[in-house]
Amino acid sequence: YKQGAFITLIARDENKLLQTKKEIEKYSVNDKQVVLCISVDVSKDYEQVENVLKQAQEKLGPVDLLVNCAGTSVTGKFEDIEVNSFERLMAVNYLGSVYPSRAVISTMKERRMGRIVFVSSQAGQLGLFGYTAYSPTKFALRGLAEALQMEVKPYNIYITVAYPPDTDTPGFAEESKTKPLETKLISETSSVCQAEQVARVIVKDAIQGNFNSCVGSDGYMLSILTSGMSPVTSITEGLQQVVCMGIFRIIGLFYLGSFDSIVRRCMMQREKSESTDKTE
Repeated sequence: YKQGAFITLIARDENKLLQTKKEIEKYSVNDKQVVLCISVDVSKDYEQVENVLKQAQEKLGPVDLLVNCAGTSVTGKFEDIEVNSFERLMAVNYLGSVYPSRAVISTMKERRMGRIVFVSSQAGQLGLFGYTAYSPTKFALRGLAEALQMEVKPYNIYITVAYPPDTDTPGFAEESKTKPLETKLISETSSVCQAEQVARVIVKDAIQGNFNSCVGSDGYMLSILTSGMSPVTSITEGLQQVVCMGIFRIIGLFYLGSFDSIVRRCMMQREKSESTDKTE
């Protein structure tokens, strides 16, 4: 909005939408700018999502940049998580990005321009204890992004996958209430980022057409380690991946060893506590 963009906000809660609209409007750079709010669940009904985005484009013009950031999380041991939670997370975190993207892609191809952002997570780069329901949904976004990028690149459309770390948001605070001890201890090995910092990085990378968007040194290392066959934006990026892969793999193995150690210690403490309780 500070760069003169027209903004369409799509979410479920009308009150939060209006609060956000008021906050964004403080930063207008001209009198013509508009913030449009639409209340809809992007994970439920594709036709409804398609219709609201069509209405938005009729009012404000075609979408130049789509940011898919609808998401939720459930943490816990695999056997403790309700089966319907796996279905709900896949609907919100994956289909909640598929539907809006599907609704705008044809217009972007006709115009031969556009940017689409998928907000994944560092938990979409490596699976961690407690995230058996969450991680797969975030991994899925990368597969979608890679396949879609290959399809739309000839049309001058660029896809960005963002892998933010733990970020200080209301969603993160809610998630932290139910995290298993192992997950908390593993999360504490890296710092919590501020939402504004993460958002700045994502917007910059999206505008530049970078496929990967990461935050901080941990994020950079993970993006190198998990680069695989993902697209590169420049020869320099590709060379960095080749040069750094070996040393980063060694560092990564130490991280994995420490995570396994945390899980084992927690298991031993739990078994010791249970044994003591039985004795008493």
